[in-house]
Amino acid sequence: MTVTRMKMKIKDRKILMIIAPEKFRDEEFEVPYKKFTDEGASVTVASLRKGTATGMFGAKFDVKHSLNDVKESDFDAVIFVGGAGTPVVRADKRAVEIARNSADHKVLGAICWAPTILAKSGAIKGRKATVWLGDDAEYGMKTSAVLQKFGAEYIDKTVVQDGNIITGNGAAAAEAFAEAVINKLSQQ
Repeated sequence: MTVTRMKMKIKDRKILMIIAPEKFRDEEFEVPYKKFTDEGASVTVASLRKGTATGMFGAKFDVKHSLNDVKESDFDAVIFVGGAGTPVVRADKRAVEIARNSADHKVLGAICWAPTILAKSGAIKGRKATVWLGDDAEYGMKTSAVLQKFGAEYIDKTVVQDGNIITGNGAAAAEAFAEAVINKLSQQ
């Protein structure tokens, strides 16, 4: 007789995942979302507006909550998903406020370009973080320099954890990023 391991490391944990309404990175949303729900978490997805959000490669998700509908204090973790839509989320005052308010009391995660949202909010000032390496047109510099501009220490690794802050550098990091979030939540 084979015994199957029951997944439920983070049963009853509440996770808020924030995606751009357009051009979120499909894998950076889908892989963690599936892993979180498979481990028993309740996942709420929010964006700048309700309705169908579309990924860079065609993934679709019916977003039922705008950022103004959610209270970050209701969640154990707040996760920002990256992709080409990141600058739109980063420009949203509520998104930046959620990141800032979650920095000291929650598991706060961001993957790909989204760590720049954490940087802008001040959430990772004096902390180590990683980010997708590319050009950031808004700031006219590399994304790693954006982190440094706001006082974070850029680390060139797939996933970086500094206390309760977890960052991943892109789509290839999605699984390891999700596992790091799960492990941190399971320790609390």
